[in-house]
Amino acid sequence: MTELTGTDSTLDRFHFLVNAPALFNAVTSAVEFGIFRFLSGNPGADFDRVQEFTGVPHHQLRVLLQAVCSTGLLEREEGAYRNSPVAESLLASEADDSWAHILVGWKEVYYPAFTQMTKALRAGTNTALDSYPGDEPTLYQRLSRNPEVEAVFHRAMSAFTLRSVDALVEREEFASVRRLLDVGGGDGTTSLKLVARHPRLTSTVFDMPSVSRLADEKTAATSAERVELLPGDIFNDVFPRGFDAILFSHVLEIFSEDQILGLLKKGYDALPEGGRIFLYGYNVSDDETAGIFGARLGLYFNVLASGQGMAYPAGDYESWLSQVGFKQVSTVRRMPYEHGLTVGIK
Repeated sequence: MTELTGTDSTLDRFHFLVNAPALFNAVTSAVEFGIFRFLSGNPGADFDRVQEFTGVPHHQLRVLLQAVCSTGLLEREEGAYRNSPVAESLLASEADDSWAHILVGWKEVYYPAFTQMTKALRAGTNTALDSYPGDEPTLYQRLSRNPEVEAVFHRAMSAFTLRSVDALVEREEFASVRRLLDVGGGDGTTSLKLVARHPRLTSTVFDMPSVSRLADEKTAATSAERVELLPGDIFNDVFPRGFDAILFSHVLEIFSEDQILGLLKKGYDALPEGGRIFLYGYNVSDDETAGIFGARLGLYFNVLASGQGMAYPAGDYESWLSQVGFKQVSTVRRMPYEHGLTVGIK
């Protein structure tokens, strides 16, 4: 047996990895108890003040704070607690892009499903979906039966989108777009950012009716006149015409190659000559060995969300766009959080 040294970086990652599930949940519990938010306004609070704020029993709070301190997200000095700079930046706020929303969504939806990973991968289908009532084949469809969990899920998705979307929104390609069809655009987060950045752009969000209701709440108070909602089924309904560009943002990676080709063909047929298509989302490395965000996402898709899909390499998207007829296909790589933007022109 090869002897491993304590300085081996892979060994260090292994040791953290095997403890990470418990530590992730400890950090998320601290979020739900409001500890990071409390310490943001009360840096240097002692244990008794934290306990008074949370109401957690003494021993259990002691265990929790020790766990969170072990991650480095909380700092303790002479009995006083503070947020680390990372925690202050990412977890202390209730803003729409706060990682606090992301962690709660992952805890409630993503990670419980991963206990079925071996079973799901062996079966070749998303067996963890059985935890959600209904007979629909994807998590997104079944969540419509549980509006409370659906709202938590989309709040987490929206927060993570906001963490990465500025790199998309700032792309100069959108400056000349006038009418955009945002296919599978969820609660409208991306469209709202795009129309705010590009004043001559209007967008139509095409997604399931239950998701459109969430989007309606978000767009009504801000950009209702420039972000239209179109409830429908992206697979069974015809894509509307009259748009000079189509955006798939965080959509295609959910599905299989055949399904993706079908959606891209529908997009091609709906666009006029010169119309552009934008594919934005996670890309694993070309050799499919790098990308921890993409790796997590692919497992989630196959165990729970759809039973297929992955964070495909950019080369796959380029090939598929070319197959359905798009020209001048190219990809902007190395965008934040392992994202890429692949573009084609009809």
